[in-house]
Amino acid sequence: MDYLQTLNPSQRAAVEQTDGPVMIIAGAGSGKTRVLTYRIVHMLRHDVDPFRILSLTFTNKAAKEMRHRVQAAIGAEARNIWMGTFHSIFSRILRKESERIGYPRNFTIYDNDDSKSLLKTIIGEMKLDDKLYKPSNILGRISSAKNTLISAEEYMGNSEYFENDNSSGRPKFGMLYKTYQDRCFKAGAMDFDDLLVNTHKLFNNHIDILNKYQHQFRYVMVDEFQDTNHAQYMIIKKLSAVHQNIAVVGDDAQSIYAFRGANIKNILGFQRDFPDVKTFKLEQNYRSTQTIVNAASSIIEKNKDQIKKNVWTENELGQRITVLKALTDNEEGKMVASAIFQEKMNGQEMNKDFAILYRTNAQSRSMEEALRKLNIPYKIYGGLSFYQRKEVKDLLSYYRVVLNPHDEEALKRIINFPTRGIGKTTLDKLALVANEHNVSLWQVMEQANRLGFKNMLPVEEFVTMIKAFQIMLDRNAYEVAMHIAKGSGVLKSLYEDKTVEGIARFENTEALLNGIKEFSIEEEIDDEGVVRPKILEEFMADVALMTNDDKDKDPNQDHVSLMTIHSAKGLEYKFVHIVGLEENLFPSQMALNSRQDLEEERRLFYVALTRAMKKLTISFATSRFKFGNIVNSEPSRFLQELDPQYLNFENMFGNKTQFSDQGFSKNNGTLTGLPKKLLTFNKVQPKPSFSQVATQANNPDFIPDDTSNLKTGMQVIHQRFGSGIVVNLEGVSDNVKATIEFEGQGRKILVLKFAKLKIK
Repeated sequence: MDYLQTLNPSQRAAVEQTDGPVMIIAGAGSGKTRVLTYRIVHMLRHDVDPFRILSLTFTNKAAKEMRHRVQAAIGAEARNIWMGTFHSIFSRILRKESERIGYPRNFTIYDNDDSKSLLKTIIGEMKLDDKLYKPSNILGRISSAKNTLISAEEYMGNSEYFENDNSSGRPKFGMLYKTYQDRCFKAGAMDFDDLLVNTHKLFNNHIDILNKYQHQFRYVMVDEFQDTNHAQYMIIKKLSAVHQNIAVVGDDAQSIYAFRGANIKNILGFQRDFPDVKTFKLEQNYRSTQTIVNAASSIIEKNKDQIKKNVWTENELGQRITVLKALTDNEEGKMVASAIFQEKMNGQEMNKDFAILYRTNAQSRSMEEALRKLNIPYKIYGGLSFYQRKEVKDLLSYYRVVLNPHDEEALKRIINFPTRGIGKTTLDKLALVANEHNVSLWQVMEQANRLGFKNMLPVEEFVTMIKAFQIMLDRNAYEVAMHIAKGSGVLKSLYEDKTVEGIARFENTEALLNGIKEFSIEEEIDDEGVVRPKILEEFMADVALMTNDDKDKDPNQDHVSLMTIHSAKGLEYKFVHIVGLEENLFPSQMALNSRQDLEEERRLFYVALTRAMKKLTISFATSRFKFGNIVNSEPSRFLQELDPQYLNFENMFGNKTQFSDQGFSKNNGTLTGLPKKLLTFNKVQPKPSFSQVATQANNPDFIPDDTSNLKTGMQVIHQRFGSGIVVNLEGVSDNVKATIEFEGQGRKILVLKFAKLKIK
């Protein structure tokens, strides 16, 4: 029984209680996987038949790890345990029993692409607007219905659902749902949600089948129980109804997947369904310092819906949590990258010890660019690097084509995106002629009508659109980029997709445009002090260099991990940076409609905090770009909810702040919460940075005057442009720019710091 000696008293009690309903509340870093593993080992050591154990997880990785651990302790016998994800286990049962509900045993499992393709076909056949009835949106709504066990027939028979669909402009949703299900059934196919729905249907309608599996699975264990949806829980309840030997393991404080259908009520209300349940709380944290554990507890205690627990640790006290304030998200990226660089140098740490966590994928851009500049290798966990994401590459391809319409790869990528009636057949015809005459595809498109092709109006319109965009290329990069994003229909197409994935794609596109805006602010100055705009071509050259760096990356290289907080669940790092702690970003603006949504955001913050083992840094920006405009940001309410005794505000006042026993203090003042300067900001105006400095005038006899008192209406002389009148002045200090109307030369904008002027 050596394995029991390695457990603390709470863990051991949970392992040894194998009979009856059991709920194990496993706090962050409390050794949950060890308890799950040893619980199975304990049952097998006490002669429980492995075929009688059902262990359900949410990921194949978790199931594989647990099986490996059990096998290491027990041996080959572990192979006989029914262990896997909900979908894999229920698929296994359905392969044996599906004929009872009218499906063949060799039924097909449709993935998301298959389902979207089928819905696209049905939408076309029903002659519905595919922008209003977008396949991805419809599939998401069908999935939500299935997760709550609402069949197509039930949906169509509910007048309230119909009224809601009618008011949202989608009265045909019920019919779409019904037709989709009928087509799947006709094809002998199930989507992922059907694996749950049909297992429930099988058990509900065929008592003999249910009885068979109830007696086969004497012991049922469920990992990450807080993430189960209604359908999963109803199946679990049915399976464990006879023996009542059900053990659920999870942490209500880490329930963060409501958008996927997870229902926190399952864990909060478990005792109502199983009144004889024995509850064990694993409250000792083995991962984090005392400061991090206590700070996380000070946050989660604000939630009303929770199972109370007292998480503690015997680990070292550790450093206070560093809070950093940045003026912009770009500056935030630089601060984070610099902090990682310094920590690595000072402590000889590995890149793999660092993680940067953010609320949305779109936030990775500023972090990636800052890390690149310091040559710190990184990897996006569970996703693609910013410039490799499809929606980003799509818009960049538009910019490539406008700059160079002979770029065939970019042209093919965007010629029918958004859909404009230029199909593969048309493209193949054009490409064939291009290859025969050894010219570019674009050249053929320009001459499509003259070459005798029919139905070329969409091609003509596309060519006209690109040429119209090209006329603007000498303007400010952001102005051109935004015009192309709108004029091409890309922004509208992405905005209309309101699925979780669609919203993320739109946010990534917005982040790209924000990056172009920040790039374009840094105007260039020629040798005469004349300001010229940064153009799109220059931005694209920078992007090409960055994306080329991605191709040169060694996948096995030691790297910093970047990810959303949702992706970070279950992981741990010595050093964690949580970025973007601002209202409407974290918590998300979409989470402010109800207490339940806000509490889930707070649980998400709790998950982020508890990923850190040794040192934790939180940062926020006081302004961000939103479609070209600087928008002031307020610090997140979560910063105010953290107990200030665990925080260190490093750069709030220009000198390092200290803590008194009462909390935050500066000079002789003591505050009970966040410093007031953290809560109020002045509007941030970006300062132009200039890459060139004017050289000395060539004419040694031309001596410029002091222009510090220059006024509008004054007449001036410029060595190159001659006489002119000052028509406007803007800016302050060294950044004053003068707009001057020169005789015969037109209007010029000059930076007075560099412009050499004589006043008449």
